[in-house]
Amino acid sequence: MPGSRGAVLNVGIDDTDSPAGMCTTYLAYRAGGARARRGAEFLDFPRLVRLNPNVPWRTRGNGAVSLRFRTDDPDGARRRVRELVRRHADTGNGANPGLVFLEGEVPRGLAAFAREALCRLVRRGDARRLAERSGIEHEWMGNGQGLVGAIGAVGYEFGDHTLELLSYRRGPRIGTRREVSAESVRRMHEATAPGTFCSYDERRGRPMISPRGPDPVLYGIRGEAVAPLLRAARMVRPGERPDGHMIFRTNQGTGDHLRRRLDPGMPPHSSGTVAGRVCAAPEVSRGGHVSFEVESGGSRFRCAVYRPTGMSRAAALLAPGDRVRVGGGVRRATALHPRALNLEFIRVLGLAARVAVSNPPCPACRKNMKSKGRGQGFECARCGRRARSKVRAPARSGLQRRLYLPDDSALRHLARPAQRAGRSNSARFGAPGWFRVYQR
Repeated sequence: MPGSRGAVLNVGIDDTDSPAGMCTTYLAYRAGGARARRGAEFLDFPRLVRLNPNVPWRTRGNGAVSLRFRTDDPDGARRRVRELVRRHADTGNGANPGLVFLEGEVPRGLAAFAREALCRLVRRGDARRLAERSGIEHEWMGNGQGLVGAIGAVGYEFGDHTLELLSYRRGPRIGTRREVSAESVRRMHEATAPGTFCSYDERRGRPMISPRGPDPVLYGIRGEAVAPLLRAARMVRPGERPDGHMIFRTNQGTGDHLRRRLDPGMPPHSSGTVAGRVCAAPEVSRGGHVSFEVESGGSRFRCAVYRPTGMSRAAALLAPGDRVRVGGGVRRATALHPRALNLEFIRVLGLAARVAVSNPPCPACRKNMKSKGRGQGFECARCGRRARSKVRAPARSGLQRRLYLPDDSALRHLARPAQRAGRSNSARFGAPGWFRVYQR
């Protein structure tokens, strides 16, 4: 019952940020402070749930946050969360916050909604109707789009998951340039992997832990457990003293958004996979981007691979008859480009035979003959021997039957990196150090 002693309260928050600033995780960090918490006992890590990365109106990571805690004063907790949202949400620059409160166990219908929000485009009207039908206390500002993420974050059911330590900036530093030692990040990456991942792009020699926008996050380190994350944070050398840190349970690095199989009627902005055969030679554009088609179940799916992902070379080596499984997000058709699946991975399952066609070799001189012109055959320039046609021989493809992924710095938040292949996390809540506000 609301207001009863020791009530379990679930809180979902989304869309408090904008390209001009803020971060929804920062509200969870502020809610964890002693003044805001006031006796509340966290029952799990704060949850950072990344939803469909193809939603056109999303901010960069499309992340929503939920909290689950026990409190003797649920009404006071609601009031304090509302105050935090009103104070910090960047509504002046387009944020459309959604806020959800739910006591006790989470209805199963919310899990189904969260799965849809992970893979499809879900409208805010659908979120409002679900909240009203389920009797969920909810509110919003602006156009209410944040309700989708707020409900999805509360309802999301984790299987495999990862953790992320987010370090926050002190108030006067928010919006200024970050200075984090690249060399310290490189050393941290080498010392803590595979307990941490996607911290440093070795191929490009670039740190990957600091955002570039004016939000309150100083850096974020992704990993599998609390201990390696705390060790990693101690190794990073920022040019400022952080305000504190909080560790989130998250679906980053799991690839959960690509679990569904796409069909020919796939709506734009959907995520999923297709398995089939390459049915035409890849086309390479002037910018180095590659497109090809996969036939599956009698339907053709156009696929696009962009050069910055680092997968374009592998895509260009595909040939008709190759068996592949590909995954990504559906790009809507425009006046210039047809609808396509923007790929996040290519798994080569089987390779068709390749044939190389060349001028015939001279058996005496061991040099390739020269063409005498169309329909006139070939002749050795040294000894004059002749042949009638070109020769065909087996050729190597340059591809292997394996998984091809983007470069680390081109991976999306949800994408499963190679380091996590076959891995399933089971980190439990309760390890000390997951939340800390540093002394002034």
